[in-house]
Amino acid sequence: MKKFTKGLAAIALGCSMLVTGSAIAAEKYGKPDKVTKWVFQPCFDSSDAGWANGVVPWIKAVEKATEGTVKIKLEPAGAITSGSEAFGATAAGMIDGYAGWATVYGGDMPEGMLAFGMAMGANNYRDAWAAMFGDPKYRIGDIVQKAANERNLQWVGWTSQGPNAMFTKFPVHKMEDLAGKKMRAGGPHALFHAAMGGAPVAMGGGDIYTAIKLGTIDGTYWDTGGIDDMAFHEVIKYAIMPGWCPAQHQEIFINLDQWKGLNQWQRDKINSVFMDTYFETSRLHAVGVKEALDILKNAGGEVITMSEEEVARMRAKAIEEVWPKVAEKSEGNAKGVALWKEFLQDIGEL
Repeated sequence: MKKFTKGLAAIALGCSMLVTGSAIAAEKYGKPDKVTKWVFQPCFDSSDAGWANGVVPWIKAVEKATEGTVKIKLEPAGAITSGSEAFGATAAGMIDGYAGWATVYGGDMPEGMLAFGMAMGANNYRDAWAAMFGDPKYRIGDIVQKAANERNLQWVGWTSQGPNAMFTKFPVHKMEDLAGKKMRAGGPHALFHAAMGGAPVAMGGGDIYTAIKLGTIDGTYWDTGGIDDMAFHEVIKYAIMPGWCPAQHQEIFINLDQWKGLNQWQRDKINSVFMDTYFETSRLHAVGVKEALDILKNAGGEVITMSEEEVARMRAKAIEEVWPKVAEKSEGNAKGVALWKEFLQDIGEL
């Protein structure tokens, strides 16, 4: 009988400990005692517009939201690994965070192209947000997040850099003006340029200026806010708006193991700044776009804005020839491209 009583007491004590433990676990939601330190390396350096207008504001917002319990050290491309290898290095845990475009133009994660921006897709960052996250009918961003998780990554930041456009030594008023023209273009830019009848040329960003100056290429595709950073206004004559990708985006990813190492309060805090930093950094980039175009015009260049009719022609051509090439890269891409098309139809762009 005594043994039985002791057994009941032990069970009661165990149950009490479980309840107490659950209460303690519940109470632990909140600011942790320890500080987590991360090292970030984008696929670019501080000369890129995405540094000061994208990554830095996001880091500041994260450190503030987590009340200093997450500290992030930002390193330029090449500090730890090459820019082209940074995405894979983050997935492998060599570095904790990464920022870049379309995950190296879709090579490592095709679904990144959905977040980068479709050829002649969303006209502005507000429409892009609606399609990716804002409207529950589409939620294309969920496809990208799923693909990231499958690669041991968590997508935590996003910003629109404004138009990715054509910067040329020749005027472009219609798609036929691009026929045969040699333009520096990689990944999604190359798909678009080839569809327009042009000749895409692959080369590193550091070689573009000299190649244009020497006449090796006729121009380049680049984010508009970054043309002055690259001094392209010294060697090109025209900027073609609204851009082949009117709202180019840059993404930020964290190693998934590092993400899971945070407590739920920290993860919630970081998620809470995703939308706010998107709109703030996109606004900053829009200011940078205007400044860059003014610099081009002051240098004697010209901004050509194509007619609505020509934009519609290019969009139709892109959807017919470029979008299927993006869709065929993965099952997620196929679903995302279909949703992007549905979105444009719903807002009256198709």
